Amino acid sequence: MEQDVKVTIHGAEQAEKPEEAQQQSNIPEQLKELGEMVSEALSCFRESDSWELILESTEKTRQYIKNNPARSMLVSLGTGVLFGLFMKRGR
Repeated sequence: MEQDVKVTIHGAEQAEKPEEAQQQSNIPEQLKELGEMVSEALSCFRESDSWELILESTEKTRQYIKNNPARSMLVSLGTGVLFGLFMKRGR
């Protein structure tokens, strides 16, 4: 029992579709600049001391959860209930 299977070979020399090329050129210059600014700000933030504090706090939180799983679960449950009550009052 034979079956024909279509095979598509993708090579490095494959030309871009005209639609894709046009979509790439339609990105406004201001949007590109904004993306670069955000990227630069994130890079600067990652080099700051605040980033190190966040990483340390994250690791401490993970260790606390590993050491106290039941207490962590109860705290998250209580937080969820309180958040739900506040959201319900807002409606």
